[in-house]
Amino acid sequence: MTNDELLDIYSDYLISAFGQTTATGLSTLLGGQVSHDRVQRFLALPQRTSADLWRVAKPHVRKIERKDAVMIVDDSIAEKPHTDENDIICWHYDHSKDRMLKGINFMTVLYHSAGLSLPVGFELITKTEHYVDPKDGKEKRRSKIGKNELYQKLLKQALRNQILFK
Repeated sequence: MTNDELLDIYSDYLISAFGQTTATGLSTLLGGQVSHDRVQRFLALPQRTSADLWRVAKPHVRKIERKDAVMIVDDSIAEKPHTDENDIICWHYDHSKDRMLKGINFMTVLYHSAGLSLPVGFELITKTEHYVDPKDGKEKRRSKIGKNELYQKLLKQALRNQILFK
């Protein structure tokens, strides 16, 4: 089994699980076909990037590519209310809920063509700068790069990847 296949299986496992997810749990679910050590080694690999996503998506995008296709930018938050705060898992404003949420904020660019949508790029919003808010005197976090800059970066990458869209 390749790492890409393991990534698909592991992603499906995380999405479909109702309770705690573990490497041992995945191994058991697969009847021991993949050892929990193999899952642990896979998870310890270097972080995947937007370029890695593009390598997987590219052949599929090329099959549905059309000049009238569009790029959709999605700014989402995966809630993680019980996880310790860090540069990635921290407080973000959720416009759809009109409140702050603790979780992972990420921006995704979807290529929409012929009734299908495929992700072609992503960026995690990392809040590495600490500052004291003058309004309430509390320490807060912010990103060095604004979302508008990330949006532009993702679209420029789509252009460099020569993806057709209007």
